[in-house]
Amino acid sequence: MLERLFRVSERGSSVSRELRGGLVTFMAMAYIIVLNPLILGSISPTDPSAKTDVLGGILPVSQVAAVTALVAGVMTLLFGLIANYPFALATGLGINTLLAVTIAPMMTWPEAMGLVVIDGLIIVLLAVTGFRTAVFNAVPVELKTAIAVGIGAFIALIGLVDAGFVRRLPDAAHTTVPVGLGIDGSIASWPTAVFVVGLLIVGVLVARGVRAGLLIGVVINTVLAIVVEAIVHAGPYSPDNPAGWSLAVPALPDSVVGLPDLSLVGQVSFGAFTRLDIVTVVLLVFTLVLANFFDAMGALTGLGRQAGLVDAEDKLPDVGKALIVEGSGAVAGGLGSASSNTLFLESAAGVAEGARTGLANVLTGLLFLAAMFFTPLYAIVPVEAAAPALVVVGALMFRQIASVDLADLRTSIPVFLTVVVMPFTYSIANGIGVGFISYVVLSAATGRARQVHPLMWVVSVLFVAYFAVGPIRSLLA
Repeated sequence: MLERLFRVSERGSSVSRELRGGLVTFMAMAYIIVLNPLILGSISPTDPSAKTDVLGGILPVSQVAAVTALVAGVMTLLFGLIANYPFALATGLGINTLLAVTIAPMMTWPEAMGLVVIDGLIIVLLAVTGFRTAVFNAVPVELKTAIAVGIGAFIALIGLVDAGFVRRLPDAAHTTVPVGLGIDGSIASWPTAVFVVGLLIVGVLVARGVRAGLLIGVVINTVLAIVVEAIVHAGPYSPDNPAGWSLAVPALPDSVVGLPDLSLVGQVSFGAFTRLDIVTVVLLVFTLVLANFFDAMGALTGLGRQAGLVDAEDKLPDVGKALIVEGSGAVAGGLGSASSNTLFLESAAGVAEGARTGLANVLTGLLFLAAMFFTPLYAIVPVEAAAPALVVVGALMFRQIASVDLADLRTSIPVFLTVVVMPFTYSIANGIGVGFISYVVLSAATGRARQVHPLMWVVSVLFVAYFAVGPIRSLLA
């Protein structure tokens, strides 16, 4: 039955590899169940750091955690069963921040989630009509490679920042150096030290070709973190304790099981169209759509290439079906008040363990659903223990740069810009946009405009509008 559903042997995999990859993917991205509530949720409306909407409403942290796990589990299962790819879905970090910082203060939380639902419906419509697939196939091979490499750099930076190895300087506004090494230029915290040791452990295991090297490394790092915390009592991170653990403090839990609160499911409203002027609402939806559209396309490109699932023309088989299911993640995320769900880059960790089919997603999805009830158990894995796997996976993906001909500046400049803008701006969509625009301009300027697919011109113009959305909104106002 498994062979008929997922074609495991046809893709050169095995059931054990798929299950191992699914477990590693979950361990690499389970932090989203802790992080998303910190971005969207609040403990109390009176909390100075509370994310309140225009009426002072909040999303309770415990409820956000529950719906984050629920939607991620359901969408990851659907993607595995329908698209048959080992790429998991969860709340996208870019859009949830946009909701909390920009959109929610202009309307109520249910109205903000209503815009996410509209965004998802538009994405699904574009996928059903074939437009999304056509854009996906119109991208030159060099830029697809650049997207994969840029995602590798982005993944590595996420790991370095999450572990505290790279930190924003407190006086960044008054210096030319925006980030630095650790605290005051040194690895001055036990959690970061655990990350460094863990990075060496994972690196050695992967370099020696140890099976399940990433998984073994994360487990060893977690045990090491628990031992270190029991001895030094570093505690959680705070402005007064910058040497603490970033998200979860590693310790054996007091309890294992807890009932999830799913009260936020269905809390959606489309009242934004009456609360704000139509131009503002349209621009907000446009921003959500463009970010969602290309974040997912970038992730699908990078993960597909890393898994070796692209064909001779560098196209992913059945990509249209995959894009439709992925677009539905935004609809589900809005309906669940968890924010838009999209493909997660951390799926690369499972792919690196050998996952090649949707069977891996089945396990990852089930673990997310189980996580709703076992929050105390998965929360013992600190991000500093999982981050080494992200950095190593980033290195694995970065190797694809070797296939790009860097002698031709018409392509090497857009490739370079794509690769560096992604991590530097913390956005896949930004990197793709800069790469597309520069590729089109350089091609036209060097007399090769006819070699550019018409859709590349269309998308580049849309990206120009995307980057200029602030001035456009001011001009229209």
